[in-house]
Amino acid sequence: MGGIETDTLLIVGMLLALGAGALSFLSPCVLPIFPAYLSYITGISVKELQGAQDRRMRSALLTHSLFFLAGVSLVFISLGVGASFLGQWIQHLLSGDSGLFIQRIAGIFIIVMGLFVAGWININFLMKEKRMQYKKTNVSYLGTFFVGTGFAAGWTPCIGPIFGSILLLAASNPGQGIFYTILYVIGFALPFLLLSFFLGRTKWIVQKSQGIMRVGGVIMIVMGIVLFTGLMPRITEFLLDLVDGTWFSRLG
Repeated sequence: MGGIETDTLLIVGMLLALGAGALSFLSPCVLPIFPAYLSYITGISVKELQGAQDRRMRSALLTHSLFFLAGVSLVFISLGVGASFLGQWIQHLLSGDSGLFIQRIAGIFIIVMGLFVAGWININFLMKEKRMQYKKTNVSYLGTFFVGTGFAAGWTPCIGPIFGSILLLAASNPGQGIFYTILYVIGFALPFLLLSFFLGRTKWIVQKSQGIMRVGGVIMIVMGIVLFTGLMPRITEFLLDLVDGTWFSRLG
């Protein structure tokens, strides 16, 4: 049962990381300025990007997006690796159930950040945007890469708390922490690439972004509670019973 519990926690954590990446991109801090970022890195006006795109424009858009995401990925994954090493060091430093201790700390942090992301509490210092500035003088793929690293290094009101939760999750499970970070990056990159070619249809997502954040905040709170209380073994047992029909036979 211990191996199954670990596997289930890993799968849940990976799904949370994937969803957290998508939530970061769809947040009110990122999505509304997404067209401006694309225009900035490609040198193409927002109006042109939203209009009919020829093959040359689409090729430039895709290539610049990939270089931008490469810069973002470098920063995020580096932080994930650092969090994994830190978690491993703490587990070696502390005796006993240090992994459980870090897991509970991560649970508390994720609950608080979930309340913040959902808009139910305010944390003033997280509302201050800190971004590494990079002045892009001309359009180049290398410049786009550095704009991506500058974007990822920024601490915005939406990305910071969400990604911070994933970093703590990585620290609580150092052996799999890198996978959490990679899935976070994939979750961020997929909607970025998809919406790059459908800029004219992003308005309705922007209008619904507050609701998306609220749902994401609730999911974070639930996951935080599960991590803090150690309910994963019971949830795993329930799911296994549900799959093999034992739970239904008990009801009968």
